[in-house]
Amino acid sequence: MSDDDELFETVRTRLFTAVIGDVMDTQGLTRQFLPPSIRGITPDMMVVGRAMPVLEADCVGDVVAHTGETDGFGLMFRALDDLKPGEVYVCAGASPRYALWGGLMSTRARRLGARGAVLGGFHRDSREILQLGFPVFSEGAYAQDQRLRGRVIDFRCTIEFENGAQVRPGDLIVGDIDGVLVVPREHVSEVVRLALAKVEGEANVRRMIEAGESTASVFQKTGIM
Repeated sequence: MSDDDELFETVRTRLFTAVIGDVMDTQGLTRQFLPPSIRGITPDMMVVGRAMPVLEADCVGDVVAHTGETDGFGLMFRALDDLKPGEVYVCAGASPRYALWGGLMSTRARRLGARGAVLGGFHRDSREILQLGFPVFSEGAYAQDQRLRGRVIDFRCTIEFENGAQVRPGDLIVGDIDGVLVVPREHVSEVVRLALAKVEGEANVRRMIEAGESTASVFQKTGIM
């Protein structure tokens, strides 16, 4: 098992976005959650992996882009085929007029060992994605195709979501029922260490509350709530 595999398993089984976000706040990393409209297709979905950011842009009509791509999707196929094991396809830049992800893309990403897809926009082919069990987080389901309406114009570049959250290649992506966040790659080890310690502290606080102590008293003793 690689170091990243161990990291992903630790995060998936022992942590959650709320505690990771709280820890990042204490480290001055206060803009790490993606927009709250981005949710898993099902509430039980979780995604943990390294970001492979993808930049999408709106367009009108089926024209040949300056990249020389003639399929109507810009660099989308190249970006999809470039996914590595443990990576998450993270896409931003489009207006909410068409789907950025679908069933065949999920099939290809899963075959390549990718961990999921996180979209600043819509997905489609929901039934197919659910059958695959591939984690997809998006703003909802909408069948309108991106061809004729949008193109991937770059990938493995820094992207920014509408709320100012930035995602760079290799950052850690974590998504669960409470949202999706990004941990800057240079802070991953420290944030995970502190988050694990906070989980242990919260378990102790829970026991104190269940024993009848007031929240004010518990917070005064532990600084946790």
